[in-house]
Amino acid sequence: MRVMRIDELGQPLAMADAPVPEPGPGEVLLRIRACGLNFADTLLLTGRYQVKPQLPFAPGMEICGTVEATGLGVVGLKAGTRVAAYVGHGGLADYRAVPATRCTAAPDAMTDEAAAGFLIAYGTSHVALAWAARLRPGETLLVLGASGGVGLTAVEIGALMGARVIAVARDAARLEIARAAGAHYLVDGGADIAAEVKALGGADVVYDPVGGASFDAALRATRSGARLLPLGFAGGGVPQVPANYLLVKDLTVLGLNWAAYTAAAPEVFRSSAETLFAWFGLGRITPHVSHVLPLEAANEGLELLRQRRATGKVVIRLA
Repeated sequence: MRVMRIDELGQPLAMADAPVPEPGPGEVLLRIRACGLNFADTLLLTGRYQVKPQLPFAPGMEICGTVEATGLGVVGLKAGTRVAAYVGHGGLADYRAVPATRCTAAPDAMTDEAAAGFLIAYGTSHVALAWAARLRPGETLLVLGASGGVGLTAVEIGALMGARVIAVARDAARLEIARAAGAHYLVDGGADIAAEVKALGGADVVYDPVGGASFDAALRATRSGARLLPLGFAGGGVPQVPANYLLVKDLTVLGLNWAAYTAAAPEVFRSSAETLFAWFGLGRITPHVSHVLPLEAANEGLELLRQRRATGKVVIRLA
């Protein structure tokens, strides 16, 4: 099978041949149709991610594929079933053996590209807002990086949950994408974010995949009792939160490792995925894929994420 893999950290991906894996007990073998790329893949390839696969390896954390074979003990999935799956790495290959518990049947109406980029972005936002922050109808949700892969889903889900959504993005075109996803107010990322958000009444929940100065500005714009979700650092800087500020304003900072739910709390993972796919079926959420590229252009797709030039998802098509 084909695989786009890395042999040395920090180097570009290269095409290679590899044997097709055999599914072990509790696993299914998937013929991969599409693979969603994430900013975390760029960290994985430089050794800066919390998970460090053994070299050589292929990135690609989420996929859409068709079940080719099943291992011992697998029930409920049969050959020919099209599924979305979280795999951690290895998605940029023609085949992948995957634990059956990480697979969710993809709706017939959802394209392979949309299904391949669905679980991480929508799952992160749904678990973060519904389980961690417990966002309530009528509260104000501030979303940084609102046109990116996860930020856009936070706008969409926040609005669906009845929140008043303030979207922050870098230019007018990106802000219009956030508006189309359900944002009620738009703030240019080059403006004084703290002042703009304060003028709108402040934030009850902050959803931040950007970090750096943007997080600092959002912190200053919180209301008393607000909850902050630092979910990534695409802007490059890891925020340092002053504890006295948390004390005075009665703030809560919530860490969330969505991928950990697939093993530590699989019932939350599956419940969230089922809810999100049901919302899709009802037309309540609409995945946004900005780029679809062939396997040999995977390096180009990763560069789109590094340069923050994508809106929504970047997906690699394999079949």
